[in-house]
Amino acid sequence: MTRLSRRLAAATLAGAALVAASGAVPGTTAQAATAAYTVQTLHFAVTVGPNNDTPCDIVGDLYLPATASAANPVPAVLATNGFGGSKDDFASDGPAFAEDGYAFLAYSGLGFGGSTCKITLDDPDWDGKAGSQLVSYLGGAPGIAYLDAAHTEPVAPLDVIVHDSRGSDGLPHAYDPRVGMIGGSYGGEIQFAIASIDPRVDVIEPSITWNNLNYSLDPNNTASTGTGVDSTTPGAAKLFWAAGFSAEGAVLDGGQYAQNQPTRLIPCPNFADWVCPALANAAVTGTVDSASAQQLYHASVASYLPRIRIPTLLLQGETDTLFNLNEATATYQALKANKVPVKMIWQLSGHSGPAAPGELSYSDLTPGRYYETDRIMAWLDHYLKGADTDLGPNFAYFRDWVNYTGSAAPAYGSSNQFPVGTPTRYYLGSSALTPTAPLVSGSQTFVTTTGGLPTSTNPIDVLSSLAPTPVPEADAPGTYASWDTGTLSSPLNVVGSPVLHLSVSDPAAALTQAAGPLGQLVLFVRLQDVAPDGTASDIRAMIAPVRIPDVTAPFTVTMPGIVHQFAPGHRLRLIVAGGSTNYRGDLASSTVTVTGGAGQTLDLPTVG
Repeated sequence: MTRLSRRLAAATLAGAALVAASGAVPGTTAQAATAAYTVQTLHFAVTVGPNNDTPCDIVGDLYLPATASAANPVPAVLATNGFGGSKDDFASDGPAFAEDGYAFLAYSGLGFGGSTCKITLDDPDWDGKAGSQLVSYLGGAPGIAYLDAAHTEPVAPLDVIVHDSRGSDGLPHAYDPRVGMIGGSYGGEIQFAIASIDPRVDVIEPSITWNNLNYSLDPNNTASTGTGVDSTTPGAAKLFWAAGFSAEGAVLDGGQYAQNQPTRLIPCPNFADWVCPALANAAVTGTVDSASAQQLYHASVASYLPRIRIPTLLLQGETDTLFNLNEATATYQALKANKVPVKMIWQLSGHSGPAAPGELSYSDLTPGRYYETDRIMAWLDHYLKGADTDLGPNFAYFRDWVNYTGSAAPAYGSSNQFPVGTPTRYYLGSSALTPTAPLVSGSQTFVTTTGGLPTSTNPIDVLSSLAPTPVPEADAPGTYASWDTGTLSSPLNVVGSPVLHLSVSDPAAALTQAAGPLGQLVLFVRLQDVAPDGTASDIRAMIAPVRIPDVTAPFTVTMPGIVHQFAPGHRLRLIVAGGSTNYRGDLASSTVTVTGGAGQTLDLPTVG
C-alpha cells in the first residue's frame, strides 16, 4: 500500500464529513550521512498562475554528489511528492541518486509539506510553472533559491549541472540543464505538467498516475469518445477516494501549515476555489458537473498530450482502484501515435496494494535487485548520461501466478506490441457464459435502489488493503444479474481490458434519460474469480461504472485492465449490478432486464 493510500485511509472519515458539508514538518539544512554526497534545504521563490501573478514559496532538498563541480558537472533528477507527502519522502532516495552520480532535487509541491499556495491538482498553469522555475534553478538561473522562506538570503546560482544546447523543441534555451524526473501518483502527473510547458526537461518516468481526472474520480466505462478514457457522458463519482483527498488536503495539510499563509483556508481550504463546490455537488448528485469537469480535464495530461514530446517510461499499478491500468494505456497509445519514445510497465503495486518483492526501490539502485529499478535507471542513464543501456520491451506486466526469488524479473511477461493476447469471446446465456451463442436466450431482471444507495458488500476502496480479513464480495438478492463459465480445465490468463457488449431494458430510464445524466441509468460491471469452494472474489477490486446515455441502444463497456490467471477448477463470473459501495448509483429506483443472446458478449484479452 502506498504512502498516499495510508494517509488517505486515515483521513477518509474526516473527509466524508467535509464533503457532506461542502505531513511532514518543513526540513532544515541537513548534514550528509556520508562524504559521498551533500544535502541542503532550500527555499525557492516562484510565481505561478494563468496570469503569472501569484508568488509562492517552495521548500526542497538538494542532494549533490561530492564530486560534482563546475569542472565535473552531473545530470539532474527532479522529484516531488505524492498527494499528502513532502520532500521528506525522498530522504532515502536522494542519497541513492547522488551516490549514483546525479544531482537530485526533491521538493514539496504547492500546498504540501511547507510549500505555500494551494493545491491545484498538478495544473500546468500552477504546479507546472512552479516546477519549470526549479528547472531554471538547476540550469544556473539566479534569484530563485534562498536559505529562508522570506527570500532574504539568496543562494549562489548552481553551476554543477550538465547543460544542453537545445531543448526538445530543437531550440536553444537559457539555463537548460540535463534533467529528468521521477515520482508517482501526484508526483507522476507533475512530470507531464512541467514537460508540457518546458522543453528543457529531457526524460520522465510517471508512475501510477492519471490520464484524465474525470475518469479517475467520476468514471464512465461506456459512451467512449474514441480518445483514451474520455466519455461523452459523466460517470459515477468515487465517494471515498474523494472524501480522503478532501480531508488530506484541507485538514491535514491545510491546517498544519495555515499559520504560514492563512489565506489558504478560504474560500476552499487549501484547494483551488472550484474544488469544494465540485466535491459537494458530486456528493449530492453522484456525478461531476460540467464546469468542474472542464477544470479536471485542464489538470490532466489528456488535455495537452500533443505537447509531450520527450522519452516517457510509464509505470502503472495492477492493484489500483484510483488510477487503474486504463489510464496508462490511454497515455501510452496517444504518445505512441505521436511517435514519442514510450514504454509501459504494469507493476503489481498501486494505490490499493503493496509492491511485490524485488519489484521497485528508489533508495536501493543496486543492479539486479529490483526489476523496475533496473528499467528506470537504464532509462535515465541512457537519456541523461548517454549510456548504451538496454531499454527493455515496449510493454511488460507482472504475473502474480509466477514463483520467483530475488528480483521480480522472472514474474514479468513482456511484448514489443500492445495490446497483447487474443480476444476470447463468451456469450451471455440465461445465466451462463458460453464459448458459443446459446440456442435459447433467457433473461434476468433486477432493481436499482432509490438515492443511489449501495447494494453490494464490496470493501471500501480507500480502506480495502487495511482490512484484517477480506470482506465478502456479494450483492443483495434482486439487485444484480450474473453469468458463470463452466469449471475451467486449463488456466485462463487475462492481460488487458475485458470488453462487454450489452443491451438492457429499463422503461423508467427510457423516459427520463433525455433530461440528462441524473435521469440516466447507472450500472456497475465487474468480474469475479470463483474458487472450487464457491468463494467469489472481485479481480483487484476493479469495478466498471457505466452511465448509459440511451438504454434503448446497445452499448459497450471497456472494463479496467487486469492481469489475472483463472486457475483450473475455478470459474469466471460476470456481474452487472445496480449499486456499489464505492460509488453513487441511480438517484431513482428502476427495473433493469438483461436478455441473453448472440449480441450479448464478453471479450477477454487472453495470453498463453
